[in-house]
Amino acid sequence: MRRHIELLVGLVGLVELLCPRTVVAVATRLAYRTPEDLEVREWVYTAARLEGAVLVLLGLVGLYTTAGSTGSAATDAADANPGTAARDNA
Repeated sequence: MRRHIELLVGLVGLVELLCPRTVVAVATRLAYRTPEDLEVREWVYTAARLEGAVLVLLGLVGLYTTAGSTGSAATDAADANPGTAARDNA
């Protein structure tokens, strides 16, 4: 489940990184009753792009650390007790 969340965070970050104007427009429509009356400053798009880059980075780091730890418990147990693994295989 954790890997799915990390993947989702990375994908949301990628969308925000590639098209920040669309993300800001959708978020503005969701957050305000009359979004037509608002004028978004240019730095908001840069901040959205930066946030997207951070989310992509967090998603990738999370997936990398999760992938590195997957299945290592069984490998660590076999490495700690090599006689046990040989006995289990027999």
